[in-house]
Amino acid sequence: MKQEVISYELEGQSFQGFIAYPKQSSPAPLVLVVHDWSGCNDFAREKAIKLSELGYVGFAIDMYGEGQIGQTNEEKSALIAPFMEDRSLLKNRIVATLAVGKQLPGVLSTKTAAIGFCFGGLCVLDLARSAVDVTGVVSFHGLLNAPQSSSNEKITSRVLALHGYDDPMATKENLIEFCDEMTARQANWQVCAYGHTQHAFMNPVANDKALGLVYQPDIAVQAWQNMQQFLAHIL
Repeated sequence: MKQEVISYELEGQSFQGFIAYPKQSSPAPLVLVVHDWSGCNDFAREKAIKLSELGYVGFAIDMYGEGQIGQTNEEKSALIAPFMEDRSLLKNRIVATLAVGKQLPGVLSTKTAAIGFCFGGLCVLDLARSAVDVTGVVSFHGLLNAPQSSSNEKITSRVLALHGYDDPMATKENLIEFCDEMTARQANWQVCAYGHTQHAFMNPVANDKALGLVYQPDIAVQAWQNMQQFLAHIL
């Protein structure tokens, strides 16, 4: 399987992503992998590789530009802040990156999906909220709150949110609001809420109980299986 780091430009800014291709030579569905608040790190690249093993083109994208990766919580907060303050910046960045992905060689551009973790979960949900042409999105322990200027336009993408029921960063109230939003926008949506599960349950290095960042390997396996079934169904 071919794997490579690629550079691409958006509005004059340079970005550094990672692509993993499946074994087959025929065009394959594209699945974007959107990183957590750290940046396009080894975790995101590993998931792109795992997607290629499932027969997809896995594209781990760079939301920050220049391949930036935060090492400390302070650096990560600084990187994520502009997107949390301006959700239109987030939407435009993820929509433009999807367009880049669709033009990659070996991609079946009519079948595309996006998965994201934490901050990346919010990114893929906003991709669906944008009503752009993407077949489906999967949010892993993502932030669920809608932009303040959210549209009422119908969401045409399939939506799967894999959620820790005790996530302190996406509360039970956030979850209810999200479900109501998806229903109001006529989305084909699903939520799988895992009991006794907090934030970052997919990430093996998540071990900050004070922030509610707790890796749960059994839930991680189950959630990845849920994603596989969803992607197999829609792609």
